[in-house]
Amino acid sequence: MENQIEIYGIRSIIEAIEASKEISKVYLLKTNASQSSLLRTLIILLERKNIKSSFVPKEKFRKYIDKNHQGAVAILSPVSLLSIEDLISSTFDEKLPKTYLLLDGITDTRNFGAIIRTSVAADIDGIIISQSNSAPINADVVKTSSGGVFKIPIARVSNIKDAILYLNSINVDIISLSEKADKTIYETNFKKSVGLILGSEDKGISKSIIGLSNEVVKVPISTKIDSLNVSVAFSAVIFELVRQRSF
Repeated sequence: MENQIEIYGIRSIIEAIEASKEISKVYLLKTNASQSSLLRTLIILLERKNIKSSFVPKEKFRKYIDKNHQGAVAILSPVSLLSIEDLISSTFDEKLPKTYLLLDGITDTRNFGAIIRTSVAADIDGIIISQSNSAPINADVVKTSSGGVFKIPIARVSNIKDAILYLNSINVDIISLSEKADKTIYETNFKKSVGLILGSEDKGISKSIIGLSNEVVKVPISTKIDSLNVSVAFSAVIFELVRQRSF
């Protein structure tokens, strides 16, 4: 929770949400005491607005000992996050192949930033993240993306499955990247509109998401190594897509 724009206090956070401030994540102090009515109001509001939150131990709040935090700190997002509907309405064109990136469990901010930077370089149309199990958009992401976070639309959804179903409804094929796939990226047709899914390095893409995919593909690598860093693997697949469409 360092080097970020922060809001302290339950009431201040509620007011920020009601004022439509873009909040990346809220940290709540884990305590055995019963929840106050104000805290319950905040929790309900966070759920209704699809804002990521987590309960953390008191050690995480030591740096705020001189702040009237009331057991709650909000991290402001440096960018405005869209709904899936707004992202599609502002970018989709059924006459042109479009590319959307869906992140399933990318929680490392440096990987997230590197993926955003590559996405901008490859001129993809938008990134979709989930409310939970996703890295917050913070100062580390801004730095690692070299400012790319300000140059690409990012949508947040309650669940990646919702985004998949929405993209399928407008004939966008869902392609998951997994080292366990049989088909390689060089055998895949990227000339159509696609939603490309990346999973976390440790767990990969969840089985339920794989089951909703139209295709599952891999980057072929030497047997001397098990896998690639997720941002490196993404670079390989996205520039194969660029090659197929433009060269």
